[in-house]
Amino acid sequence: MAITRRTALALAAGGAAAVALAPVAAQAVTTEATEPGRARAGSPGDVVGKVTVGYQGWFAAPGDGAPINGWWHWSPDMSQAPRPGAVSAKSWPDVRDYTRTYPTAMPDLNGGGKAALFSSWDQQTVDTHFRWMRENNIDTAALQRFNPFGSEGPTRDAMAQKVRGAAEANGRKFYVMYDVTNWTSMASQIKQDWSQKMSAHTGSSSYARQGGKPVVCIWGFGFSDDARPFGAAECLDVVNWFKQQGCYVIGGVPTHWRTGTEDSRPGFSGVYHAFDMLSPWMVGRIGNAADSDNFYQNVNQPDMADCAAHGIDYQPCVLPGDLQDRQRAHGDFMWRQFYNMVRVGAQGVYVSMFDEYNEANQIGKTAETAAAVPAGSGILALDEDGTACSADYYLRLTGDGGRMLKGQIGLTAQRPTPVRL
Repeated sequence: MAITRRTALALAAGGAAAVALAPVAAQAVTTEATEPGRARAGSPGDVVGKVTVGYQGWFAAPGDGAPINGWWHWSPDMSQAPRPGAVSAKSWPDVRDYTRTYPTAMPDLNGGGKAALFSSWDQQTVDTHFRWMRENNIDTAALQRFNPFGSEGPTRDAMAQKVRGAAEANGRKFYVMYDVTNWTSMASQIKQDWSQKMSAHTGSSSYARQGGKPVVCIWGFGFSDDARPFGAAECLDVVNWFKQQGCYVIGGVPTHWRTGTEDSRPGFSGVYHAFDMLSPWMVGRIGNAADSDNFYQNVNQPDMADCAAHGIDYQPCVLPGDLQDRQRAHGDFMWRQFYNMVRVGAQGVYVSMFDEYNEANQIGKTAETAAAVPAGSGILALDEDGTACSADYYLRLTGDGGRMLKGQIGLTAQRPTPVRL
């Protein structure tokens, strides 16, 4: 499988073990006054006190009608169907809930039947995903939006409308999450895109608001890699511009934003502290419960203190773990993160991700057993460690994590979610 942009970033930062096991010394926290006009941290809304899931919505197949007209994100060569040795998915989805799927060139499933995949372009697919969110009390979806000025633009524009419709039909909230990766003309085009296209979606009853303001997230400022080379001044200008438009602005920031080290560029403190909410990236940084505990002690607690001192809401990432790397421990890894983030006092939680089958970090329905994956593919199913899990298990676990965040169940280190109903 081709390495994705976010995975490559994690590898560049030294890998999960190197980052997670190196304690970060807590810095002294300043007591700057809260910025005038900024809502007090912890005010109720559609992201504070809520579980948000990252939603890619970036899968397509020839014949689905999408302008991109190819195996978008399913195959390293969009003109060719996924086949042995050339498939971009690390995990195989459970496709039983979809009314339309697309046959691949992969071998038949171990248990029989064609190896078929869904397309995000089909409204029924998006409706199904948002129905899963509703059924499992998942509050909000952050729609990923990469550079829309290239060939992907028309497909991404239409996906925003499909997500809006699904959110409205299922009583869920959504907001736009710009990913600035490899977006050369970002500083001007992101403003143009919001003004001319995306701001129109804030008229939806399902568009997320915080403190009465429409929510926007910008993911990627301050990362110390070549895919996001923007300087602090232009990043701060973009953040302030969105705030001038009346938006509540979330920053998807480096893991070590507070210290300005490792995956963070130095000199970005003013940018980070300009955001209304901070959501530090965690994929590739931790891989087991012990790593999560280490981060809780050495990173999350001082991060939370810094955010509190600056009147900023804190929305740390929680991830199910890379299924193909056997990180999940049938949900114990993810639950430990929920436990740690609730006990640290986080205002919200960002789950990475809902449909990230490319990195095997998805909570969406996934093949339960080897019978449901293509023969000879080497793709692992949810029972890879010998514990049978239902296809919807990580959706249900996320719902229970949200209940603990909201105080609907008590703080508990013991995972309450049964692996099968």
